[in-house]
Amino acid sequence: MQQGTLMRKVKSKSWKKQRYFKLQEDCMTIWYQSKRTGKTESAFSISDVETVREGHQSEVLQSVAEEFPPECCFTIVFYGRRGNLDLVAASAEEAQCWVQGLRQLIEPGPFPLTFALVSLTWIRDWFQKADKNKDGRMNFKEVQRLLKMMNVDMNEDHALRLFQDADKSESGTLEGEEFVLFYKALTQREEVLSLFREYSEDGKKLTLLELADFLREEQLEDEGTEELAMELIDKYEPSETARARHVLSADGFLMYLCSLEGSIFNPQHRALWQDMSQPLCHYFISSSHNTYLIEDQIRGHSSIEGYIRALKRGCRCLEVDCWDGPNGEPMVYHGHTFTSKIPFREVVSTLGKTSWGNSSSPLPLMGTSPPSSHPQSAEGSWSCWAPAVQEPRGQGPWRCWVAQGASLTPTPQELKHKILLKGKKIGRLEDTLDGPGDEAPDVSDDDNGAEAEEERRRAKVRGTQHGSALQKDKETLAQELSDCVIYCKNVPFRGFQEARSHSRPSEISSLSEAKARKLIRDEGNEFVRHNAWQLTRIYPSGMRTDSSNYSPQEMWNVGCQIVALNFQTAGMEMDLCDGLFSQNGCCGYVLKPLFMRDKETLFNPSDPSSREGPGPITLTIQVISGQQLPKVANSKEGAIIDPLVRVEIYGVPADQAHQETKYIENNGFNPRWDETLQFQIHVPELALIRFVVEDYDKTSRNDFVGQFTLAFANIKPGYRHIHLLSKDGTSIPPSSLFVHIRITE
Repeated sequence: MQQGTLMRKVKSKSWKKQRYFKLQEDCMTIWYQSKRTGKTESAFSISDVETVREGHQSEVLQSVAEEFPPECCFTIVFYGRRGNLDLVAASAEEAQCWVQGLRQLIEPGPFPLTFALVSLTWIRDWFQKADKNKDGRMNFKEVQRLLKMMNVDMNEDHALRLFQDADKSESGTLEGEEFVLFYKALTQREEVLSLFREYSEDGKKLTLLELADFLREEQLEDEGTEELAMELIDKYEPSETARARHVLSADGFLMYLCSLEGSIFNPQHRALWQDMSQPLCHYFISSSHNTYLIEDQIRGHSSIEGYIRALKRGCRCLEVDCWDGPNGEPMVYHGHTFTSKIPFREVVSTLGKTSWGNSSSPLPLMGTSPPSSHPQSAEGSWSCWAPAVQEPRGQGPWRCWVAQGASLTPTPQELKHKILLKGKKIGRLEDTLDGPGDEAPDVSDDDNGAEAEEERRRAKVRGTQHGSALQKDKETLAQELSDCVIYCKNVPFRGFQEARSHSRPSEISSLSEAKARKLIRDEGNEFVRHNAWQLTRIYPSGMRTDSSNYSPQEMWNVGCQIVALNFQTAGMEMDLCDGLFSQNGCCGYVLKPLFMRDKETLFNPSDPSSREGPGPITLTIQVISGQQLPKVANSKEGAIIDPLVRVEIYGVPADQAHQETKYIENNGFNPRWDETLQFQIHVPELALIRFVVEDYDKTSRNDFVGQFTLAFANIKPGYRHIHLLSKDGTSIPPSSLFVHIRITE
């Protein structure tokens, strides 16, 4: 990567300033300074960077697309709520140099290297923060300040002893490798060493057979343990001599336990591991509500960034609310509110570029109201993504996959790289596939009147239609859009019996969260049966103007597929969403349990005994220790957290539970709990487990520190690390918990 590169930092159409950007010698920090004044403007750590996007993949860069070519543009996206950094390089070659260089630094490679790099990055970050006089050395006073910053409340004599042991030069300061030695002494893991010695005959190494015994007895690896042991030694043992002798040192053992193979999340389930050839209605689908909003529902900002972030997070069902704008330009925003607006064309262009980056799974679009005032303008926008829209056989200018005799219940596998539109339709799907029909347009609306009222308001906004030629254009466009509504035809919900008699698998109904709860309470089994053959979408109450979320778990308990959440709002609800969809290659589709795919199922979430299969299981979790937990945001200087761990179970009502450990006073660096929590789970197929770390406060609500959520089906038993995530769902390396998991029937 080049250093001292002159690039344009872009904030808006009118704000484009030249800045020098430079990667520092530690290869972990980038600073930039003004070309005019030469003063350093800001700096950031590579560890703060989530991803790098090429081209016009931000709202700001799209606004200057005519001025700067896409090959010179890129966006640096940070973790959390920090704003993007939009840059324009002098040439495509220079842009690629930075893009590829940054990606090499931030993207994970082989895990041993990544684990070492994370630790090294963390050490360097803290060293730079504590080195007050910036002389590259650290005296004991600076080390004491560092310990406070790192959440360590250590006896001064013990800290001095560690300092002196690491000060090999006897200079009274630590520099370079001396500080690394100090850090290693500080982070020595007694609980891991104790476990290592249990299986090591000489206490210094694990032989191939000893490691195989550990994998079989503790990690419950039941197949090919000797072959697996050999793989782990080759992958995680840092010593070449030890690798040649097929033994694992204590350092290699810790590297394995901190790796993906040592994670609580089954690594085999990270990839696409489920059957993708079932009908769409047999899957839970990651879904967002009013995707374009990145703030509240009344005055919030609408941005294409909402779509980009949702797609990057694995969302596969988006909402596009389209209205007539000035001069016939279709606009996307929350109708009848004060939210800002974005051109429909920009949304379409963004989806065309970003929809398939993380997943090839089909992408349903909800809430699309075709603009009507200027059909030519709308058609121009539509052409940007039309090649991906699922079309009926033999109609339209684009290639279609629907063949003669195609199923009315297609699968995600069949619909890869396709966009599905939810909306009203002229006629039935069967008529569309067979040819034009004579059936009148379906103009029905959703059951509770909310969306019906919305449609009436939209009709009012469109106003009176003028001119017979224009009217003809509109009717043509409406027919073209109707033809694209195939597997998500919007129909009102008038009861389960009515749906069984008159509805089709290609149709979908939308329900408010309140209506869904009433149905769950009154007709739970019928709701599960309905969702075994038809799609149901749930959306938040209109009272949630602050973009808060409802719990998706109760909707998943009855098999609702499209449970729309406000992705911009962090919290338990989005943790559950991320936890469920972090499996199966993060494709946004998770196969429902077998008993929820049977149209005649007896399952009712309010009665766990109605589930066919084995009885309840017992989940036993020993919470052993924590490592390098982050400080609470906006805490006082020198404050150290008092961490506790709470384990929460989400599932059917009988499984909802939580337990917590005691708190450890003044130790966020390496707290030890050694406490055992136990849960009985009746329907494990629907259960999600959430691990939450909080800073105990006896006078007010505990402060959030970190969390990790996963589906019960993805748990690996044994001694496992849990790598914590922030409130926004982003990684906070190297913060983790060390636990022991047992599952018994």
